[in-house]
Amino acid sequence: MTDRTDSTDSTDRTDRTESTAGTERTDGTERTESTDRRVMTDEELHELAGKQAALGEVRGAPAADPVNVPMIRHWLAAMGDENPRYLEQGLAPPAMAQVWTMPGLSRGPKERSPVDDMMSALNDSGYTGVVATNCEQTYRRYVRVGERLTPATRFSGLAGPKRTALGVGYFATWNITWYTEDDEPVADMMFRVLKFRPPAAKAAAEPYPLQPAVNQDTAFFWEGVNRGELRIQSCADCGELRHPPGPLCPRCRSAERAYRLASGTGTLFSYVVHHHPPVPGRRTPFVVGVVELPEGVRVVGNVVDCPVEEVRIGMPLRVTYRRMDDRLVLPMWAPEQP
Repeated sequence: MTDRTDSTDSTDRTDRTESTAGTERTDGTERTESTDRRVMTDEELHELAGKQAALGEVRGAPAADPVNVPMIRHWLAAMGDENPRYLEQGLAPPAMAQVWTMPGLSRGPKERSPVDDMMSALNDSGYTGVVATNCEQTYRRYVRVGERLTPATRFSGLAGPKRTALGVGYFATWNITWYTEDDEPVADMMFRVLKFRPPAAKAAAEPYPLQPAVNQDTAFFWEGVNRGELRIQSCADCGELRHPPGPLCPRCRSAERAYRLASGTGTLFSYVVHHHPPVPGRRTPFVVGVVELPEGVRVVGNVVDCPVEEVRIGMPLRVTYRRMDDRLVLPMWAPEQP
């Protein structure tokens, strides 16, 4: 098979060549990879697709082994196929067509097909994501034990760019036909993949500097916060509510604990406006309030979504949950909407 890797790389369009050497090219383009590569435009990708399709059917190397009984037996066991005809008559299951010519884990030079140059160009142009979308096989006859198959690949076309749920990408289609040593076609496969440009990875949020202490007494509270629930610890024996959580009931001294879901409303019992010193992760001034709940306990939290000068004792509040980083959610209090 003729190696066509230079059919598209020897052009004079060096203005889009990239590399990761970390230096600047003499023509002014930036080097971003250790091996030079070109970022192609949509027009150039379609031009390359046309060239690869014009190659027609390109034969690959014959299968390393002829169709054989041990491999058929392994396949039947793996697929749970108990049809005795295959082993009794020396026939291979039709769906094994691709098995006979699939490359192994050899580290030697890889045989290239018209598809490889197209996939490399899409990868170099940023379409590194891949998902198979279609696979249709046609079987012309059973393959017999002892026959050696040879694949022939034909690149069929490139469609795109198209906007998909995975990202903008191209649909690449190719066909493979398997031939016997007598040049008889026995099976065909149409295969299509979507090569898409993955969305930019979101940078991980910096951890919020003021992390709460989570222990066996308070874990239930923070689990509730992550679920959007305001949980108040209660005594499992006498039912007394208490906050902050603790190991013993202050009323009956029982160590048996439970919790009750609060309504999420309250009134501002007292508050302080913090101006100084600076607090990591917070912008001053901000309000820290003590909120009295209708359930009979008081909780401490920030008062948000309200100008500092409008905060007042007795104002009705409702709990709101704010994500501070990738792992931490804090309950805060905002004015109750009338």
